[in-house]
Amino acid sequence: MAKGNTVRLWRRSLIVLMVMLIAGFGLLIFRLVQLQIVEGETLQKGAVSQQLKDTTISAKRGTIYDCNMKVLATSADVWKVVLDPNYIRKELVQDQGKENIQDEIAERLAGILDLETADVRALMEKQTYYAVVKTKVETDLKDQILELKEELSLGNAIQLEPDYKRYYPYGAFASSVLGFTNSENQGVTGVEASYNDYLSGTPGKLVTAKNARGVDMPFQYEQLVEAQDGYSLVLTIDEVVQHFLEKSVEEAAESCQARNRACGIVMNVNTGEILAMTVKGDYDPNDPYTITDEADLAAIAAIPDDEEHQEERSEAIRTAQEKQWRNKCISDTYNPGSVFKMVTGSMAMESGVVSEDSTYTCTGQWVFDDSTIDPISCWYHAGHGTETLVDGICNSCNPYMIWLGQKMGRHTFFNFFEAFGFTQRTGIDLPGEADSLYFSEDELNIVELATSSFGQNFSITPIQMITAIAAVANGGYLVQPHVVSKVIDSEGNIVMANDTTVKRQVISEETSQRVSAMLQETATTGTAKNGYVAGYRVARKTATSEKIDEWNAEGREGEKKYIASY
Repeated sequence: MAKGNTVRLWRRSLIVLMVMLIAGFGLLIFRLVQLQIVEGETLQKGAVSQQLKDTTISAKRGTIYDCNMKVLATSADVWKVVLDPNYIRKELVQDQGKENIQDEIAERLAGILDLETADVRALMEKQTYYAVVKTKVETDLKDQILELKEELSLGNAIQLEPDYKRYYPYGAFASSVLGFTNSENQGVTGVEASYNDYLSGTPGKLVTAKNARGVDMPFQYEQLVEAQDGYSLVLTIDEVVQHFLEKSVEEAAESCQARNRACGIVMNVNTGEILAMTVKGDYDPNDPYTITDEADLAAIAAIPDDEEHQEERSEAIRTAQEKQWRNKCISDTYNPGSVFKMVTGSMAMESGVVSEDSTYTCTGQWVFDDSTIDPISCWYHAGHGTETLVDGICNSCNPYMIWLGQKMGRHTFFNFFEAFGFTQRTGIDLPGEADSLYFSEDELNIVELATSSFGQNFSITPIQMITAIAAVANGGYLVQPHVVSKVIDSEGNIVMANDTTVKRQVISEETSQRVSAMLQETATTGTAKNGYVAGYRVARKTATSEKIDEWNAEGREGEKKYIASY
């Protein structure tokens, strides 16, 4: 019996041992499969991230030049200050026994960079080898940091990585065209935004190996991928023309007490090149977040700076900033008013319904056949009397233009309106171009056709207006407006060029010449004569359009407000 029990016990023990071995090896195999196959890729990435350090090397943003290669925007060398908390704790504190080194680094570094000591000290508590302290640090501060590293023998505790900062040497000059960049060196507005892909380049990368203590391995373990600097832009903007335009528009805004800023554009009518473009008041792209408009600053100051009003105050600041960044030339629509009469005159002549000598008698108002519709007054209430087309344009006579519109009819009028580019964006190479607001052909009833004929009751952008005017002047060709002439690399090779693009011919060269001759007379004897420049052949037109929508919204009470243009 005893022997039989011993055998059975031995067998049971053997079975239990085999089961344990099988279970143990099975669990081990399962874990190996889990680690190597299921979680293998994740663990491998984790190991690589612990052993390797990637440092991004910033690409130098391309330069922006005017048409004569004067620098309007450039990138200068600055530095990014980075701490290695792991190195400080293990190498300086543990190995070298510098117990108070963290406090001293925090205090000294904060003093140099104008930061809070507590904030810098908090970075050293992070379980990382890479903690950014401050970016865009100028060279004089970099030199002080290098002196600090040498004085305290800090090794890799503080690192200085090359970076770039955008500079605009002329301040607010041409800011509505140039735009600005954000803290990540990416374009926010202007050509900085629309050509960001060309300007920004491709960042590089420095991959370095670190040992178990988080200390950099020798340089033979490094791998460097060089950054590719961005391409540069050559604008169509002429610095001299831009200077005079900015000066003139600023004077006009002040003398006319413009409520919502003023804008101006100079365009080569034959090529579509924008020689100058400005909005006043503007901003300094070196400091774009500082609000410059005194009325906006006063409105913000009136909002209590407390927790209860924080959201309201932040919204007011954001709205004021966005307003000063907004390029009124392309992003705001307006009623063009009487400058549109040169377009109406061109339509009528091209369609053959009138010639220069076609007469109409202005009595001071246009009376509709339907007595339920209110008459439309001429700005000269006494009436201009009998006028030719030349007189009608020189006198800026509303009834004469209405007469032209009625003679053409809505189908012909709208076809020309569309052909002149007023129903589509121009496609200028700047961000934020607005859509126009207008009556479709079916919506052009008798009153809408009448008011549209002299430039009221529809809204377009200034860039649309000047593009249409260029077609009147250049032989009838609608050209593509643009502010960038070409994109070049560091060697001056052309990467991309914006050549003259003709979309279509709207009117004949003969009509263009005849209308231009009438507008030349307007600049010498008509309503635009104050703009005549002796010694130059000048063709011009004035406009004072009513802000009729705003007046209607106010219940047609109080004084009307106007938009003056030339």
